[in-house]
Amino acid sequence: MHRVAVIAVPPATLFDLTIPELVLGGVRVGGEPVYRVRICTARPGPLATNSGLSVAVPYGLAEAADADTVIVTGTVAREDVEPQVLEVLRRAAADGRRVASICTGAFVLAEAGLLDGRPATTFWARSEEFAARHPRVDLRPGVLFTEDGNLFTSAGLSAGIDLCLHLLRRDHGAAVANEAARLMVAAPVRPGGQAQFIAAPLPPESGSTLAATRAWALERLQLPLTRSELAAHAGMSVRSLTRRFHAETGLSPLQWLLHQRVLRAQELLETTDLPMDRVARLSGLATTDSLRLHLTRRTGLAPTAYRAAFTHREGPSGREASRQSAPSGRSAM
Repeated sequence: MHRVAVIAVPPATLFDLTIPELVLGGVRVGGEPVYRVRICTARPGPLATNSGLSVAVPYGLAEAADADTVIVTGTVAREDVEPQVLEVLRRAAADGRRVASICTGAFVLAEAGLLDGRPATTFWARSEEFAARHPRVDLRPGVLFTEDGNLFTSAGLSAGIDLCLHLLRRDHGAAVANEAARLMVAAPVRPGGQAQFIAAPLPPESGSTLAATRAWALERLQLPLTRSELAAHAGMSVRSLTRRFHAETGLSPLQWLLHQRVLRAQELLETTDLPMDRVARLSGLATTDSLRLHLTRRTGLAPTAYRAAFTHREGPSGREASRQSAPSGRSAM
C-alpha cells in the first residue's frame, strides 16, 4: 500500500484538497487498492478553506512523517507557513521520498527551500508573485506540471489532476492511469509541457470544435496521418487547423498525434505480448527504432524495459496486474 499524505495549509484551496483522493484513492490493481490517501495538517481539527467552508481534518503531520508521497495542495497563505510543515517537507525530500505540490502549494515547497535551482510551476495567475518571492527557482509558468528527481509541481486547479494521473502512470503504467481518467470522465494523461494557460480554450458559438476530428484520429493512429488529412476531416485549411489545435489543446496537430501514439504504445506494451515491430505499427510509430526513440525520450525506458516494469493482463476474474520494481529513471511525458 503506497501511503500518500496530503498536507493542507490553511486557508486551503478546497478543490485542490480533493484531487489526490479523487485520482488515487479509488485505484485498484489486481482487484486490490494500491494507495492510502490521508489529508493532514499542522493543527488537526477544523480547517479553513478559500470557499469559506470549514473541513474537519483528523490527522496531524505524523501522517506525512513516513508517507511514500507527500503532496501540498493550494493555499491562500503563501508565506509564514507553519515551521513544522516546512520541516516535514524538508525531511521527506532529504529521505528521497516523493514530494509534490498542486497549484499554489509550490509557494510552500519554495519557502521550504526545496525548489532553489530547480524547475517548478504554479498557477499562472500567481507566477509573477512567485518569481518575485522566489527568484532562485527555475520557474516555468507555461507548463501543466514539472518533474525533477523526486520533486513535482503542478499548475492550478485541473492541472493537479494531470499531475496525479502522471504519478499514477509512473507507479502503475499508462493503462491504469488512462482507466482512472476515464472513470473520472477526465482527459487522458496530458504531457507536462502542455501549455497551462490557453488564451482561447473554447471556440466561438458560431465556430466548430475539433473534438470529432481528434476522435477520428484516435481511431486511426496506426495510419500515417498528415495535417492535410486532419484538416480535410475538419473541413478547414491546414493553417486554421493548426491554429484551432493550439487553441483547444495547447499543442500542434503533430505534437498531439505523437503524444497519443506514445500513449497507445505504452498501453500495448502493458496489456499485450505483441512483438515490438507490431506495437510500433499499431501505435503509428512505424518502426521499432522510432518506438524505442520516442518511448525512451518520454519515459526513460526502452520498450523491453518498459514492458518488464509494467504488465497488465485481463484474467478470468477481472483485471489482473503485476508490477516489478519501479524504474529509477524519470518519466516526463
